[in-house]
Amino acid sequence: MRSHYCGQVNESLIGKEVSVAGWVHRRRDHGGVIFVDLRDREGLLQIVFDPDAKDVFADAERLRGEFCIRIKGLVRARPGGTANANLASGQVELLAQELEILSRSETPPFHHDEPVNEELRLKYRYLDLRRDVMQKRIRLRHQVTRAMRDYLDSNGFIDIETPMLTKATPEGARDYLVPSRTHPGQFFALPQSPQLFKQLLMMAGYDRYYQIVRCFRDEDLRAERQPEFTQLDIETSFLSEEQIMQLMEALIRHLFKDVLGDDLPNPFPRMTYAEAMRRYASDKPDLRIPLELVDVADLVKGCDFKVFSGPAANPDGRVAALRVPEGGTKLSRKEIDDYTTFVGRYGAKGLAYVKVNEKAKGRDGLQSPILKFLSDDAINGILSRTGAQDGDLIFFGADTAKVVNDSIGALRIKVGHDLKLTKTGWHPLWVVDFPMFEWDPEAKRWAALHHPFTAPRIEDAAALRADPKNALSKGYDMVLNGSEIGGGSVRIHRTEMQSTVFDLLGISAEEAQIKFGFLLEALKFGTPPHGGIAFGLDRIVMFMAGTDSIRDVIAFPKTQTAADLMTSAPTGVSEEQLKELHIRVKLPVKVEG
Repeated sequence: MRSHYCGQVNESLIGKEVSVAGWVHRRRDHGGVIFVDLRDREGLLQIVFDPDAKDVFADAERLRGEFCIRIKGLVRARPGGTANANLASGQVELLAQELEILSRSETPPFHHDEPVNEELRLKYRYLDLRRDVMQKRIRLRHQVTRAMRDYLDSNGFIDIETPMLTKATPEGARDYLVPSRTHPGQFFALPQSPQLFKQLLMMAGYDRYYQIVRCFRDEDLRAERQPEFTQLDIETSFLSEEQIMQLMEALIRHLFKDVLGDDLPNPFPRMTYAEAMRRYASDKPDLRIPLELVDVADLVKGCDFKVFSGPAANPDGRVAALRVPEGGTKLSRKEIDDYTTFVGRYGAKGLAYVKVNEKAKGRDGLQSPILKFLSDDAINGILSRTGAQDGDLIFFGADTAKVVNDSIGALRIKVGHDLKLTKTGWHPLWVVDFPMFEWDPEAKRWAALHHPFTAPRIEDAAALRADPKNALSKGYDMVLNGSEIGGGSVRIHRTEMQSTVFDLLGISAEEAQIKFGFLLEALKFGTPPHGGIAFGLDRIVMFMAGTDSIRDVIAFPKTQTAADLMTSAPTGVSEEQLKELHIRVKLPVKVEG
């Protein structure tokens, strides 16, 4: 039907006949000559319809935007001064000899160059995907997956599929459940990840596995979350933690070099979880923003300002300072008040601050309502520790460590963006030495910071049981520009240690057998040391595409309410279908008034 894509027609084809097909991007009538920009996935090509070819010209007069057509014609150079350097085909045009209208189009709900809201884009996603920017994003995604496969294939990894219908297991989010017709009253779950299956593959001897796989989580959504998402899933055997990290780091360097031509640092910097939380109040610090938190609890522990002294004396509290260079001159009182409201969203009860007008004058060179509560030693210590200079502003967070980290960590990012302090480029980072557990105050038990199959650094199960609070895991996260793009760990490969971890997590032997019995059984049969990682494919492509929502790099995404506007899913189903599944729907009662 066609001999060339539109974007492939260039000067090398001048004087030759070609056939092209695509959509009418734009139609222009210039004094009796009709010009049509024809679009396909490779670009645009200018088609010229001469009135001397009466039948073809008559058909061309009926063309409208988004008509799907086929053209046969003669390639010729564009007249002097009419070339378009922005197009691959911009030096030539096609003189139409034949025109076939393959299908007509109604007036579309939006045009290719028209700003349009996301709901309309998602409702008519097939039209949205025709736009050049979306074509480039989806092609970029293909380049990313191809580069991933090339690297992994060349390093001895095997692509293996794992089941979509599996067993519900607790992995931190709600499962999507699928009722079984053949087993009444029982359910499959869609996998939140292939975690257990990839560990079983290591036990089966496939020592280098990967899979680009769909995963499902029924959780609240945001720009970087979807109910169904894609990850690059990887597992290895007989490699140390260091070897796994080096191999995966090389994968990401290869990916960015192959797809974007960008060189990432070699090696990536590394930071412990404790250092990341201390300096940046986040386990995925954005290194593009050159602002850091400084602990000052020891300087204000005995002060008369209970907002500071209380958390300073609390083992679970934190008092931290955030110095904003030139913030005292750049930020107005209203902006500071707005920041106070902002941190309140994260549980902070207020936002204390000190303006540094003239540091050399000590207390007299500062401006703040809290100065009267602080000693000269405390003030001088804060100025010295933060490295404050004239014109700076120092914000303070004082509360439980969680509230301070959440609020001042978010403030650090916001101030960095507001004052345009963000550095350009890619800033990757490994975060390592995560705590093995975190305390859940509501459930009053330990919870796994990664997942229950992550190995602790300590090899002795009895020692782990004796001091779970201070135990570190063999977990590692890869962070890029303030977002986690990959997370993994070395796994537990001994039955005694896995049972100890389950016990510390409050999972009884009976419950463990019900939920993970098949894994515990497999651990009895010579399990090799193994570990792996999972990369968020959608998130990586989102960064590479320069957009801020993974919906922009997924062909058919859901909305933030997990709905598909194009197909109107989810929908109700017939009583007959429900009856086959032995299910009755009970809708929540609406309360009037």
